[in-house]
Amino acid sequence: MKNIIRVLRAERRWTQADLAKMLGVSRNSVNAIENGKYDPSLPLAFKIARLFERPVEDIFEDEEEKVIPLHPK
Repeated sequence: MKNIIRVLRAERRWTQADLAKMLGVSRNSVNAIENGKYDPSLPLAFKIARLFERPVEDIFEDEEEKVIPLHPK
């Protein structure tokens, strides 16, 4: 899953360790999320969004997003 966490973190001059401490996760977890190697749980994604004061969908982008029609033809 693509995200802009690295950009948002850099704007605030936070290290990965700083962000990890605020989120209650390891620095390795922050690194893995930033690099798209790990998708955060929904509660963690919302925690990240609240911390950066942004909607979740502004931070995370589903690379495989497909819209399923409600009424297929």
